[in-house]
Amino acid sequence: MRPSGARPADRAATATGDLGDGTYRNPVLAADWSDPDVVRVGEDYHLTASSFGRAPGLPLLHSRDLVNWTLVGHALERLEPAAAFTGPRHDRGVWAPSLRHHDGRFWIFWGDPDHGVFQVNSPSVRGPWTAPHLVKAGLGLIDACPLWDEESGEAYLVHALAKSRAGVNNRLIGHRMSPDGTKVLDEGRTLVDADRIPGWFTLEGPKLYRHGGWFWIFAPAGGVATGWQGAFRARSFFGPYEERVVLAQGDTDVNGPHQGGWVRTQRGEDWFLHFQQSGAHGRLVHLQPMRWDADGWPVLGDGGSPVRVHRKPDLPEQPPARPAVDDTFPGGRFGRQWQWTANPGEGWASQHAGDGLRLDCVRTDRLDDLRTVPHVLTQRLPAGAVTVEVGLRLDSRSPGARAGLVVLGDAYAWIGLERAPDGTARLTHRFAPAGTDRERDAAHSRPVPGDQVLLRIEITTDARCRFSYTPDPDSDPEPDPGPGSGTDPDSGAGPEPDPGPDADPGPGPGPDPDSGAGPGPEPGPGPEAGFGAGSGAGLDPDSAVGTDHGTDSAPGHGPGRDAGAGRVGPEFAATPWRWVGALLGLFAGAPEGAGHAGTAVFSAFRVTAA
Repeated sequence: MRPSGARPADRAATATGDLGDGTYRNPVLAADWSDPDVVRVGEDYHLTASSFGRAPGLPLLHSRDLVNWTLVGHALERLEPAAAFTGPRHDRGVWAPSLRHHDGRFWIFWGDPDHGVFQVNSPSVRGPWTAPHLVKAGLGLIDACPLWDEESGEAYLVHALAKSRAGVNNRLIGHRMSPDGTKVLDEGRTLVDADRIPGWFTLEGPKLYRHGGWFWIFAPAGGVATGWQGAFRARSFFGPYEERVVLAQGDTDVNGPHQGGWVRTQRGEDWFLHFQQSGAHGRLVHLQPMRWDADGWPVLGDGGSPVRVHRKPDLPEQPPARPAVDDTFPGGRFGRQWQWTANPGEGWASQHAGDGLRLDCVRTDRLDDLRTVPHVLTQRLPAGAVTVEVGLRLDSRSPGARAGLVVLGDAYAWIGLERAPDGTARLTHRFAPAGTDRERDAAHSRPVPGDQVLLRIEITTDARCRFSYTPDPDSDPEPDPGPGSGTDPDSGAGPEPDPGPDADPGPGPGPDPDSGAGPGPEPGPGPEAGFGAGSGAGLDPDSAVGTDHGTDSAPGHGPGRDAGAGRVGPEFAATPWRWVGALLGLFAGAPEGAGHAGTAVFSAFRVTAA
């Protein structure tokens, strides 16, 4: 089954901030690349972001102009301790990592609020990366950042505190650290107590630098959706520090512009990357110009307010690029943009001779709540109005086996196929509101000939989702031979090997070998909780977009769409997780029982501008 396509330029247009005339428009990364940090090595720029409880974690993005980015790999294959991440943990795991280059190696430090501060390192961004090493154990230790001071030869570590585990927040803690980055050398001291700064709350996300004879800490405060970016400086690492607000919303439409990293280009320009919380789409990444005022303080954006459009950095021109979203799953392999919702198990995906993603229908007693099962393969929901399409064939004959395409968040909805007790495949559309522990029907199921369909979700700019399908007997993937007849269903599959930044191909049709989240402030009651209105809370029963049995073509499908496409169910408003934007996911599962439950095959996943 072959989803209808769009010209490569159409796909790139919704995902890159490069305007093609020497300027760029924010966001430069229009998806949930939460809590970004950036480092330059030579002419290459590398970025990482929070990944929470998804695996692989610690995404690695590459650019040569700070505007056009591609995803080149991950630094964390599996989360540790592994036993803590056998199921989804969307509010745990990797929080606000820091990326540095020191002594010929890349280093990433992060805080896990339930275990402590970890680090991994590698001689190359391509890897191999070391196993996670626990630098400091403890509860509520988040947003860690190291500094190797070239002037003194000393090494330092700063981190914030999560009140939910540590009992206190709004403080930054500093340590002397061993030069090899393996341990802290003291009990730690409070560098900044923001309870003593009038008007400041939820201070965290520190990034530590040395510049102009000062120790600098760039740290956000004020809440995820409403906060600001602060800067602190002191002549000594242990203080005393003075502070200043260096970036805030002002009169712009960029709410909460904060938490990110400063980088200096090879030509001496300074730039700052940060996020903006944007409802169901999560934390979108913005690029701000940066300069220094007469008193030696950084000035971000346009006099301290964020810019939407600006000239690009003075760097060599690069082709438009963005992290991959499309995937044809060659040989059953999935691209780097995909992550499991927990550490993966053996045999969840298997390689084979043809194209198409073959997922095992994993047996589970939690099939009625996809938020709780680990075998959902996800990628970030891109911002903007888009249409998502994927072909599906259900090869399982096990009653109750199902597979589909899901928009996953605190509330979720999916469309796909389910094997009925009489052996027929039925088109199924189900949803679960936030705060519930099981899903229910969003539309009456209906038989589908041929066990295969083209699934489609139209998503508006404010993340309202309209589900439709087209029965299609034309299937690209090879039929599943089943266990014991060729491909070993337990052989496993995963991303293609990491080619590194030199292999960036940029956007384009077909399988893109480029592929691939810490939080900002600790949530609290009221506006400090961080997520703004407009992300919805589930299905909208008052929507006028078709009925359960509608058969008309969905509005907006445009030329080339299948005229027989049927809209199903009312409109669904996507929601974020606690700190994570909504996800697009593929899944296959079956009720508990004996024996192998078979597989489902997905083909040609595409996201196009609506």
